[in-house]
Amino acid sequence: MLTLGMIYEAQKRLKDVARVTPLNPAPAIGENVYIKSENLQLTGSFKLRGAYNKISSLTAEEKSKGVIACSAGNHAQGVALSATKNGIKSVICMPAGAPIAKVEATKGYGAEVVLVDGVYDDAAREAERLTQEHGYTFAHPFNDEYVMAGQGTIALEIIQQLPEVEQIVVPIGGGGLISGVAFTIKQLKPECKVIGVQAATVPSMYESRKNGQITTVPDGNTIADGIHVLTPGNLTFEMVQKYVDEVVTVTEDEICAAILALLEKSKTVAEGAGATPVAACLYGKVDMTKKTVCVVSGGNVDVTTLSRILTKGLIKTGRIAEIKTKVVDKPGQLNHLLQIIADTGANIMSVDHKREDKEAEVNVCVVSMVLETRNTEHVAQIHEALKNSGYMLLGE
Repeated sequence: MLTLGMIYEAQKRLKDVARVTPLNPAPAIGENVYIKSENLQLTGSFKLRGAYNKISSLTAEEKSKGVIACSAGNHAQGVALSATKNGIKSVICMPAGAPIAKVEATKGYGAEVVLVDGVYDDAAREAERLTQEHGYTFAHPFNDEYVMAGQGTIALEIIQQLPEVEQIVVPIGGGGLISGVAFTIKQLKPECKVIGVQAATVPSMYESRKNGQITTVPDGNTIADGIHVLTPGNLTFEMVQKYVDEVVTVTEDEICAAILALLEKSKTVAEGAGATPVAACLYGKVDMTKKTVCVVSGGNVDVTTLSRILTKGLIKTGRIAEIKTKVVDKPGQLNHLLQIIADTGANIMSVDHKREDKEAEVNVCVVSMVLETRNTEHVAQIHEALKNSGYMLLGE
């Protein structure tokens, strides 16, 4: 059973290992919003806290067997580093689609990595099989009280850094982070609300709360790989039911826009899971009148993936617009169209002019453009200008 004493004991264990991460105001996100930057934690995410606390609490016999874990990447790095610091062998089962940066970092911290086809739940089954076969000690990424206690140390720091906090917004995958944070907050500052955020495509804890029982959701695609969990843990579900005030969901486009906002406005690099609390704030999923801390849980994102995410974010926020229309196939018609675009102040990034298009009649061309724009209002002005000039927008 998790106790407040276990949280304080975890804080002592982590004193010379984990960083006390900064908590700074983020006025560009919201007037009352603060960012708890766990992306600046050693290994790039909060997971080190729970992993180190768990491994440090093992008996000598358990340590001698070596540890095994399953993870999409962040818990993997935490366990690998913690095991290496304790002189223990570590084996990590990871989904084959885990970000390359997380896989390579896990190897770099000293772990043997086993890539498993499928998602986190498939990696978990393989870890269970290997545990039975080799007798390893299993370090669960979330459904473990020592792991929750380690994550709960974040709440101790938040209370010290911002005593007047009224609301904490936390990502949820399996539920270990929010369990530790919510339990600790409700013991020390029960009036403070705790809100969980999940990806709308994989809302396992959201659906479990709604159904009043642990629910496995169908697999969905999400850029928030760190919270891509199809079934919550039984321990974490119980904690969330008891201590969490609300669970909300955010879309993929909202997550992309949040990553962009954090990078551009707060100079913070966040992975998909880490950006979900900010997405919830930006898109009206939580009460923004309260003094709110968003736990940016990690920043381990591949540069190539980040590039694609930022493009999606620019589209979502109206900084890039894709427009498709038709022009008569006569000299000067394309120039007329482009002049209208130029007059609106948009910058044309690319133009594709096709005569042979399934949407084009005889003597008509389809023109596709990518524009650099200011915001969604600017995009709406461009659409209006084109319609007023007689152009039909395709794909609306």
